[in-house]
Amino acid sequence: MSYPTAEIGVFGGSGFYSLLEDPTEIRVDTPYGAPSAPVMYGSIGGRSVAFLPRHGTAHQYPPHMINYRANVYAMKQLGVSRIIGPNACGSLQAHVKPGDFVVCDQFVDRTSGRKDTFYDGPSTTHVSSADPYCPTMRAVAVDKARELGITVHDSGTVVVIQGPRFSTRAESRWFASQGWEVINMTQYPESYLARELEMCYCNISLITDYDAGTAGAEPVTNEEVVRVFGENNEKLKNLLYSMIPALPVERPCVCATALEGAVF
Repeated sequence: MSYPTAEIGVFGGSGFYSLLEDPTEIRVDTPYGAPSAPVMYGSIGGRSVAFLPRHGTAHQYPPHMINYRANVYAMKQLGVSRIIGPNACGSLQAHVKPGDFVVCDQFVDRTSGRKDTFYDGPSTTHVSSADPYCPTMRAVAVDKARELGITVHDSGTVVVIQGPRFSTRAESRWFASQGWEVINMTQYPESYLARELEMCYCNISLITDYDAGTAGAEPVTNEEVVRVFGENNEKLKNLLYSMIPALPVERPCVCATALEGAVF
C-alpha cells in the first residue's frame, strides 16, 4: 500500500490527543499489527508531520498494553526519520516541579514482558542504547523551550515502570536515591524501538506531579495528572510548533547509523 510521506512523527500521550489542524487520517498496516490509532497527517511550519496518540484516541490502551512496535513501525512506513515523544511524567526530585519540562538524555527500564525489539532472529542484532535520545533534537527542544519562556531542564534520567499502577513510596524513594529525575510508563520500549529503525527520537517530559516518595508529596492520582497536563497543553503545542520547523534535515547523529556493526 502507498502512503504519503512524513518527515517528522509525534506520539501524543496522556491528555494530548490533537496537534494538527484539518489533518488527513491514514490507516497504516504493519507486520506487528495495528497501531494504537489511525495516523493523522498534516504539516507544521512547512514540514510534513505524522501524529499518533500512543494510548489510542479514547485512551483505551494502558501503558503495558500499547503495541509499541506497531506504532513505531507505522512511523517508519510513512518515511519518518525524527520522532518527538512528549508525555506526562512524575518528578522524583524536589527541584523538578510540576509544570516544568524535562528533555531527558537517559532512561532506566523497569518494565517487564513488553515486546521491545524488531530483531527476534535469525540474524542476531545488538543495537547500542548508550545514549538513547537524539542529541541534535534535544538541543533544538531545549533552545526553543527557553525562547518561549518555558522552564526546562536540559537533561535528566527517566525511570520507566511497568504500570498501570503507580509506585509505592518505597520504590519511589529508591528511584529518587539513585538521582533519577523523572518517572513514566511509556518511554520504554518506544524510544529504543525508534533507535533500532535508525530514527531519531526526542523525549519531552511534562511534569504533572511529584511521585509518592518525594518528601511531602501526596499520593498521585490519574485525575491530577490529566488536570496538570491539560493546563500545560498550550505550552507543549507552542514548543512543538516552534521546534518542528527548526529541526535540521541532515542527520549527522548516531541515530542515523545505529545498525552499522550491530548485526552478527
